[in-house]
Amino acid sequence: MYITITPQQTKGNFSQSVGNYVNYLEKENQSMEAENQEHFFNQYESTISTEQVIKEIDMNTAKLSKKEPKFYAITISPSKSELRALQNPSHDLKEYTREVMKNYVESFNREIDGKKITIDDIKYFAKVEHKRQFKGTDREVQQNQKFATRILELKHQQRAAQKDGLEKESRQLDKQITKLEGLAPQKLNGQRIKNGMEKPGLQTHIHIIVSRKDASNSVSLSPGSKYKASDVEFQGKMVKRGFDRNQFFEKAEAVFDRKFGFERSFVERYASRKMMQQNRGMYYKAILGLPQNERALAMKALAKVGAGVPHIPTSGAQVALKAIKLLKKGLGAAVRSSSIGV
Repeated sequence: MYITITPQQTKGNFSQSVGNYVNYLEKENQSMEAENQEHFFNQYESTISTEQVIKEIDMNTAKLSKKEPKFYAITISPSKSELRALQNPSHDLKEYTREVMKNYVESFNREIDGKKITIDDIKYFAKVEHKRQFKGTDREVQQNQKFATRILELKHQQRAAQKDGLEKESRQLDKQITKLEGLAPQKLNGQRIKNGMEKPGLQTHIHIIVSRKDASNSVSLSPGSKYKASDVEFQGKMVKRGFDRNQFFEKAEAVFDRKFGFERSFVERYASRKMMQQNRGMYYKAILGLPQNERALAMKALAKVGAGVPHIPTSGAQVALKAIKLLKKGLGAAVRSSSIGV
C-alpha cells in the first residue's frame, strides 16, 4: 500500500482552482462508454459531476490566501497483491475509501465548537482509476533516457534531411534510430518504455480531493506532515490542532487487512518502511531474522522492484556483515517502490 498526501501547488503558474486537477482525473472516462465510466463519490453519494466537485471545492476557501493550499490530494495505491485480494475492485475500493476517510478525520487532534470533528465536518470527493502511465521519474523511463535523448536528436536530423531531399542520409539515420530503439534496456511488448506509455497489469488506485477548510467553510484542517498534536490559543480560546500521519497510515493499512482478509507480509507493512527510514540497522536485522517463508517473500518482493538482492543464508552461523552490506543497495531501491510501502 502506498499513500501520499500532497498539498495543492500554489507557486508559479498553477491555477487557484481545483478545475485542472478534476479534469485531469477525467482522462480515463474520455475513452470509455458511459456505463463503464467511474464517477466522483463522497461519503454518501456515488455519482457526482465534475462541475459539482469543482464548485464545492473552489467555493470552500474562506480566508485562505493565494499562497495557501485550498485542497489536499490523497492518492491510495494498493499493491498488486492487495488488488488481487479484492472481489470487485471498483466497488470494494469505494467502500474502503469511505472507511479510510473516517480514519483521516480521527487522525486530527482537533475540535470544532468543543466537539471532536467527525466525517460530516470535512468536504471530500474521490475517484477510482484503473490505469497508470509511465512518468519521467519511473526507473524504467530514466534507464532509457540517454537512448531517448539520442533518438530525438536523430529524428530532428532526419526531418531536416527529408526536407532537403537527402533520402540516403534519411535512411541511414533511420537505421541508427532503429538500432538505438533495440538497445534501450527497458521495453514493454518489444517497445521502448517512454513517458506516457500505459503501465501493464493491475494498476487500480484511488484519488481523493479533500478541502483545506471544513464543511462549514470556517475552520482550516491541514494534514501537513510537520503538524503535531498540541493545544494552541486561537481568538482567545485554547483549541486542539494537529494531524497524526502515522496513525492515519497505520489505520488505513489495518482497515484494508480486516476488510478484505489480507495477510500482509513484512515488506508490505508501513511499520517496516518507517523502520527502514529511521533505523536501517534494525531493518536489516529484521529481514535476516524473519522465518524462512517470510524471508523468501521479502526477497521475492525486493527482487520484483529491481533490488538485486543476493541469496541470504538461512542458518544463524552464516548470517554475516557481508550479507547485510550487500542488502543495502537493494533495500534502498525497494523502500522507494509503491509495491512495498505506505
